[in-house]
Amino acid sequence: MPTGFRRTLSIVAFLNLGYFGVESAAAVVIGSVSLLADSIDFLEDAALNGLILIAAGWSARSRSTLAKLLAVIILVPGLATLWMTWQKIALPVPPAPLPLSATGAGALIVNLTCALLLMRFRHHGGSLGLAAFLSARNDVLANAAIIVAGVTTTATQSVWPDILVGLGIAAMNAGAAAEVYRAAGRETAPRA
Repeated sequence: MPTGFRRTLSIVAFLNLGYFGVESAAAVVIGSVSLLADSIDFLEDAALNGLILIAAGWSARSRSTLAKLLAVIILVPGLATLWMTWQKIALPVPPAPLPLSATGAGALIVNLTCALLLMRFRHHGGSLGLAAFLSARNDVLANAAIIVAGVTTTATQSVWPDILVGLGIAAMNAGAAAEVYRAAGRETAPRA
C-alpha cells in the first residue's frame, strides 16, 4: 500500500470519527432520521478506513474476505435508519429545518474533502480502496439531499422530506454494499 494511501486513510478515518460526534448529537437534539442515518454512516466510514489500514498487507484472499465483511457493515446504517423511520412515522414531528441543513452542509464539506482525498486511490488496494472511495462519494450525495430536506421541511413543515432522504441514504448504502461485495468476489475468482 502506497504511503500516501495510508496517510489519506488515516486522515479520512479521523475526519469521519470527528463528524460522527457532531452529527449524531445534532440528530438526537432535532430528531432527524436523515442526520441519524448519516451520522451512523460517519462511524461506519471511520471503521471502514481503519480496517482498510489494518488489512493493507494481507493476501488478496484475506482482503477479499474483509471486503465482504465490510459490505455487510455498510448495510448497518440502513437498518438503524429503518428503525428510526418507523418511530418517526409513529410520532411525525419534523426536525428543525435550519439545524438540519446546517449540519448537512458541514457533513457535505467533510465528505467532499474525504472523497477528493480518496479519489486518486480508488483503484489501489482492490475492493478495499473502492469501498473507501464509494463510501465517501455516496456520502456527498446524501449530504446534498439532507440540505434539500432541510429546505423542503421549512416550506412544508412535514416530516416526510427527512424520512425520504433517510430511506434514500439507506438504499444508497445497500447499493454500495452490493458493489463492494461483487468487487471482493472478483478479486479471488479464478483467472480464465
